[in-house]
Amino acid sequence: MSISTKYNPKEVEKKWYDSWMQRGFFHSEPNPKKEPYTIVIPPPNVTGVLHMGHMLNNTIQDVLIRRARMQGKEACWVPGTDHASIATEAKVVAMLKEKGINKSDLTREEFLKHAWEWKEKYGGIILEQLKKLGASCDWERTRFTMEDDMSAAVIEVFVDLYRKGQIYRGVRMVNWDPQGQTALSDEEVIPKDTMAKMYHLNYEVVADGAAEPSYITVATSRPETIMADVAVAVNPSDERYKHLHGKSVRIPLLGKEIPVILDEYVTIEFGTGALKVTPAHDLNDYELGQKHKLPTIDILNNDGTLNEQAQLYVGQDRFAARRKIVKDLQEAGLLLKVEEYASVLQTSERTGAVIEPRLSMQWWCKMDKMSKPALEAVMNDEIRLHPPKFKNMYRSWMENVRDWCISRQLWWGQQIPAYYLPDGSYVVATTAEEALVQARKESGNENLQLSDLRQDEDVLDTWFSSWLWPISVFDGFKDPDNKDILYYYPTNDLVTAPEILFFWVARMIMAGFEFRNEMPFRNVYLTGIVRDTQGRKMSKQLGNSPDPLDLIKQYGADGVRAGMLFSSPAGNDLLFDEKLVEQGRNFSNKIWNAFRLIKGWEVDESLPFPNEIATQWFESRFNEAFVQIEDHFSKFRISDALLTVYKLVWDDFCSNYLEMIKPAYQQPIDKQTLDITVSLLEKVLKVLHPFMPFITEEIWHELKERNDKEYLIVAEWPKRDKFDKKFIEQMESVLNVIGSIRNIRNSKNIANSKQLDLFIKVMSHDQYEPYFGIMRKLANLDEIKFVEENIEGAISFIASGDEFFIPMEGNIDVEAERERLKKELEYTKGFLIAVDKKLSNERFVSGAPEAVIANERKKKADAEAKINAIEQSLASL
Repeated sequence: MSISTKYNPKEVEKKWYDSWMQRGFFHSEPNPKKEPYTIVIPPPNVTGVLHMGHMLNNTIQDVLIRRARMQGKEACWVPGTDHASIATEAKVVAMLKEKGINKSDLTREEFLKHAWEWKEKYGGIILEQLKKLGASCDWERTRFTMEDDMSAAVIEVFVDLYRKGQIYRGVRMVNWDPQGQTALSDEEVIPKDTMAKMYHLNYEVVADGAAEPSYITVATSRPETIMADVAVAVNPSDERYKHLHGKSVRIPLLGKEIPVILDEYVTIEFGTGALKVTPAHDLNDYELGQKHKLPTIDILNNDGTLNEQAQLYVGQDRFAARRKIVKDLQEAGLLLKVEEYASVLQTSERTGAVIEPRLSMQWWCKMDKMSKPALEAVMNDEIRLHPPKFKNMYRSWMENVRDWCISRQLWWGQQIPAYYLPDGSYVVATTAEEALVQARKESGNENLQLSDLRQDEDVLDTWFSSWLWPISVFDGFKDPDNKDILYYYPTNDLVTAPEILFFWVARMIMAGFEFRNEMPFRNVYLTGIVRDTQGRKMSKQLGNSPDPLDLIKQYGADGVRAGMLFSSPAGNDLLFDEKLVEQGRNFSNKIWNAFRLIKGWEVDESLPFPNEIATQWFESRFNEAFVQIEDHFSKFRISDALLTVYKLVWDDFCSNYLEMIKPAYQQPIDKQTLDITVSLLEKVLKVLHPFMPFITEEIWHELKERNDKEYLIVAEWPKRDKFDKKFIEQMESVLNVIGSIRNIRNSKNIANSKQLDLFIKVMSHDQYEPYFGIMRKLANLDEIKFVEENIEGAISFIASGDEFFIPMEGNIDVEAERERLKKELEYTKGFLIAVDKKLSNERFVSGAPEAVIANERKKKADAEAKINAIEQSLASL
């Protein structure tokens, strides 16, 4: 069968993915004879489509799971999607609007019917797209956070925590989305840089005895909230306001008197040094109000319009009211000045609306007790964060943890299992029937009926289901001792983004200790954010994010996977450039061409074996690289692991090894060399497979006939083997010499077909003599000799500390070469002066690390040797 001259990803990818699926290679079952290796996918929103962050995250997960599978572990990668309460509800509401239907016109049951229909139609898109990437998930285990069993687990956990006193209902400050009309978690709030206005308002001091009214100036960015002011605060040490201690002021326009309070929280140097206190509409003000026992006045409706408590501008939208009050303040002479300043606007991730800090009756989960074991597990490295720099961030969050607002004013999600009695009291139970029994008992009213109970309208925060994910995907709540949870839990590695380290990762750790008394995973690999070349986060709004599926179509899945990993070390942002993916595709082509070269050789079984040194060298070099690859994997340096494989394949195998063993044009190869080369290529394919699964599986099957179980995806991962470090270093020196000779050919325009002589001035002949055959072949040399003196009329060069001469008589323009050498000599002398200056600087030598100083000294020695060699070359010319 003829081999295509070009690798065609489109033909290959679907063929092998379907084949892997048909043979059940992705599926896992508990196997006592094998070590389990488990990853649970960070469930993407059911509303989502594949974006660049998903590409990076899932490529890394697939690399880890494929390697574990080849290591002989029982590898299980559980996929699934998150019901995403706010995002999905917004999508369904928008869809209904297009049909002329308002959510408010529907019952809860009618709306949920539409939502489930939408989910069934669009909810699996992102999982199907992950298959295009090559994700080897156990699709038979796909879960959804609102399927019956998982929702039952959420309700069970709510009831359990409520009965333990960990969940309560109360009025507290929340992030309020006036458009979605729901509370939001901090993670669902997106900060946006903007220019804002600071308004300086005059508050009249009440009855200070002066003939003319006096004022205190307060700066605010939200003049529409002054009707909710309950005090003005100043620092007790601020001399400017000593005369106002114990006084009152009037709210501009409203005229209502409020006290001046003293608190060291107020910064004297910031703004005017006077702070309006509005507890209902600012978190810090709320805490200040609690401390001073001030009243709380909420002037906003759920939709962001002003309510009756505002007294002024009632019914107007908050921003319309702002424009009107500024105009009225100006006309009343109470607006002193307006300044523009750089600010950060907090907006809703889903609706884009500006967030209101707002007091609201919500359900809360206490975090103080649960956070302690979760903090200790990370601090003592029972659970390891990669990179460990995130431990400080984690500790800061966990040591300052606040109670978690777990209720959302939505319909799509798990409805809170709280049931209200006619008198306003409530009971918490897993079902309405259980709630009725409990209500009759607690109220003493045996006549209560189900119709008398009203279930809480709110649903639970999406994170309240996803924090249970590593347990619930294995039905650990439904059946705590089932074979799956006992075998696969705790899972091994979690791959996710740093921005949800607290909102998801920390909470999963809390849940693991709370409900199974053990950690949910051992390692957390934190990816960076995918940004464009200008450093901007990729987004649809900016239009700077390519469609991942278009990239796969153009460059192939392997090219995209490699491109994403080429420069994405853990925890560091990836500056994405399409050239990286192009480089990934070029790597695919390089591998394919190497394979074609090997398959194109004809074998002559009568030929002797002439390539012992070359084959031994690459075997040793592979074993050395494999140790490096394994070390990178052990430290979760996935990008470094790929780059090590890349260098091994591109430089060592393709550019050097194949050139060493390649037979002359249209000449056959000996059988032993070919057999060893195929075996070496198989090893290379194994370490490359986790990163680039499709092309490696294709070449694996093209190399020779395989049976139905001999797939690369389940081939045995290589084992560590010995390697000769000295042998590798000697070959590296030889390759440096060959590279220098090739550079001389290029710079002097000497044809590759023209044979050159090489003279070596070195003490030990053993360094090069065994490699003369390789040197002659790769550098096209004729005579190679060891000499003790410099060679007249030759170009000299230094490689690996030794001196080499190539006679140039009849090969170059002597005058032109003399001029070139003079320029190089001048440059090198200048470089040496700069290095000498640095080494003669006492501050540098005393302050710099020893490794840096040693490097500078090496530069000096190399420059001196080069100057000596250039001067000798000039003399010989």
